[in-house]
Amino acid sequence: MEVGRFYGGIAGLVWSSRQDAYLLLKRSADKDFAPGVWECVTGRLDQGEGFGDAIRREVREELGVEVEIEYFLGTTHFYRGEDSPQDELVGVIACCSLEDEGAIKVSEEHSEYRWVSPGQAYALLAAQDPSTRWMRRVIERADAMKNLVSPQLRDYFRQNGFELS
Repeated sequence: MEVGRFYGGIAGLVWSSRQDAYLLLKRSADKDFAPGVWECVTGRLDQGEGFGDAIRREVREELGVEVEIEYFLGTTHFYRGEDSPQDELVGVIACCSLEDEGAIKVSEEHSEYRWVSPGQAYALLAAQDPSTRWMRRVIERADAMKNLVSPQLRDYFRQNGFELS
């Protein structure tokens, strides 16, 4: 494969501590990639934008709400389609929270949303396509980490962010 360039991306998994539930979004049927698949907020970085700013912007665009970035879940590397340089994406995944869970207004990028428990998420994410398998791994990671991340670390990230710029 030739050496090319890749896109920077983000994923913001919204978690409700009150419900112990994750927010999943169903991609609109007219999307060019993974239509109808359940996901979290995802997107690409704009030129000159940091990961934290991109997560907050994408959440505003897709859900119409502001979020707090609680903690870092991990990084991701995948191809949005073919294994080609123009479809390659590397990104950062964060667990987020929001103040008013009833204020969500999904954009046209998604046809519906659901708050799901971890067990419900695993049942909903049973398909074997790459996007669904990726989302299931994100939920598994978030569910494993939610009790390991201390309140002090969450407060630190809220106050200072997680980027070293």
